[in-house]
Amino acid sequence: MSQNRALRLGTRGSKLALVQANMVRDMLRARGAACEIVILKTSGDRIQDRSLADAGGKGLFVKELEDALLREEVDLAVHSMKDVPTDLPPGLALSAFLEREDPSEAFLSHKARSLAELPKAARVGTSSVRRHAQVLRHRSDLEVVLLRGNVDTRLGKLDAGEVDAIYLALAGLKRLGLQNRATQILAPKEWLPSLAQGVIGIEIREADRRAREVTGQLNHEPTEIAVICERAFQAALDGSCRTPIAGLATVSGDLLTFSGEVLSPDGSDAATAHFTTALGNNPREAAPRAGRDAGLALRPRVAQWLKQ
Repeated sequence: MSQNRALRLGTRGSKLALVQANMVRDMLRARGAACEIVILKTSGDRIQDRSLADAGGKGLFVKELEDALLREEVDLAVHSMKDVPTDLPPGLALSAFLEREDPSEAFLSHKARSLAELPKAARVGTSSVRRHAQVLRHRSDLEVVLLRGNVDTRLGKLDAGEVDAIYLALAGLKRLGLQNRATQILAPKEWLPSLAQGVIGIEIREADRRAREVTGQLNHEPTEIAVICERAFQAALDGSCRTPIAGLATVSGDLLTFSGEVLSPDGSDAATAHFTTALGNNPREAAPRAGRDAGLALRPRVAQWLKQ
């Protein structure tokens, strides 16, 4: 790549994706790197009539971006890391993780202040198998219905009364300046989020030294360590997008703390993992090893829920 050419930053076209892409662009420009945004439409954006699991998984939100990287049509791609599969295509790599935004879940409703206060048989909209199982774990009397679309679309359906409540990532609401729409904020210790929730990641071609050097300046190491632990947990479980998996890792000094869970699809059962471990001299090896070990320890207990 020419050292003078502007870096082409690939992104989805949703309002949230563009906010995140602009964040990365502005951070790169502040460090003297010319950067332009290239908007790409993904399969996940086009397919709205079925769940992500039925359509092919969360990877639908990144596949076209990765294809554009491999074709050298863009130089980096900006992702919500919770959408990125644990197996990257050969030739691609994750070069940076921005500092994590609040990973909490937000409950939104015009009819209740919390899930517990919803009337019997109320409709909760989500496209996430994790949220589906978590809702039913707390309220098996509720109806969980498919709700696809970007944040604005989901808020519009809530406001129109198509559903009685929804769950969204607080991080996305905050980046859009919509955090005041949250009826209740659920701390991770109460309601574990999606793995890597709240994290923006940058993907590049593995051999692109310039992109690696420039984007590497944006990396937030504690976030990186937490995310590689969470992704190793998921990879060890080999869970598909049809498997309700949640978890969160945090780094404090030399200590890595993790809580994770795998739920039965109907929310009637769950297996959990918790640990705190010292990271030692090589946290980039210790963190994924700890996450992987936790996932492998759970596999026999949750094998019947790990749909491929």
